[in-house]
Amino acid sequence: MTKDGGNMTGGCLCGALRYRINGPPRGDVVHCHCTLCRRASGAVAVTWLTVARGDFTWVAGTPALYRSSAKGTREFCPICGTPVTFRHADYADEIDISVGSLDRPEDVPASLHIWTDTRLPWLALDTHLPDRKRE
Repeated sequence: MTKDGGNMTGGCLCGALRYRINGPPRGDVVHCHCTLCRRASGAVAVTWLTVARGDFTWVAGTPALYRSSAKGTREFCPICGTPVTFRHADYADEIDISVGSLDRPEDVPASLHIWTDTRLPWLALDTHLPDRKRE
């Protein structure tokens, strides 16, 4: 699927979790540089897309949940550990999906950097995109 609509599918490394998205991303697809995303993923940044909660469906497996902050909950594979979603209590009608867990991540390019005040100083990634220090 491209950013204008359609279906997307994805899942974890081992295949135990599979999901489907039946709708377009909402807003920007972002490279997040926050410390929590970095530590939860083991990566230097995490790229997320946001969809309506009703457009996201688990089609195989049951994710493990981790409350990573007072308002944030992350879902990941309990077998291989792949981080798949992030849910924020203030945005109950939305869910963030890790772009790297999509079957076709190349179809959903990032358009913005967020939490850049905690970006690693040696990281150069999509330097043509705008920055936001805090969300």
